[in-house]
Amino acid sequence: MSDSTVVPPASVVLVSGGSRGLGLAIVTDLLASGLKVAAFARTVTPELTALGEKYPEHLHYGSVDINDPKAGQDFVKEVEAKLGPIDGLVNNAAVGQDSLHVHTSADQVAAIIQTNLTSPLVLTRFVLRRMLAKGLKGRIVNVTSICAQRGYPGLVAYSATKGGMDSATRSLARELGGRVLANSVAPGFFASEMSAVLGQTQLDQIVRRTPTGHLTEPDEVVPVVRMLLLDNTNINGQVLVVDGAASI
Repeated sequence: MSDSTVVPPASVVLVSGGSRGLGLAIVTDLLASGLKVAAFARTVTPELTALGEKYPEHLHYGSVDINDPKAGQDFVKEVEAKLGPIDGLVNNAAVGQDSLHVHTSADQVAAIIQTNLTSPLVLTRFVLRRMLAKGLKGRIVNVTSICAQRGYPGLVAYSATKGGMDSATRSLARELGGRVLANSVAPGFFASEMSAVLGQTQLDQIVRRTPTGHLTEPDEVVPVVRMLLLDNTNINGQVLVVDGAASI
């Protein structure tokens, strides 16, 4: 592979929704791997604050609503001033859904689409413009969901947004011409995620049809995200499913 086509490992990674759950696990792992990391969420948790105290020179964090583009842009500029140019982006921030489509109001549908699809694409655009203007190559990882590929009741709008992000991933990979590697990671159901809408009976059915015999854990997803950000790989425009083969 020639030097002109090699995308180096990311060195400064921005993680949206990085205060709890999978997002916090990703932030923790990247910091342990020696990267500089920026993380934001609507609410800064004690766990994220503790990471900031442990890695004061490598972590910049703040309270930002992804649906506030001005706040997001200001945060990106803060990151660049403190940590350096961003060359990695993990779009993880999202809201779930817990209602059948016929019971979901138009305002709720719009809010889910805004948070899970429109706002991440707007943030990606802003980060990419600054990245490319500086002559950098980079990596994008979109955290989507198995819901984009299989149907589950009560998750219509949510599934639509995750499918939209998978489609955007493929188009970005083409559009960016190899300067930026863009991929999605699609986890299966987490033990604590959306169980209210599926109910224990359906979750038990998912476990029974999963060859590995358990729901997805954040620690099983984190290494895939790390690989896409750091490894010398020709993976581009792909959706990598982490669900123990439940969806096969």
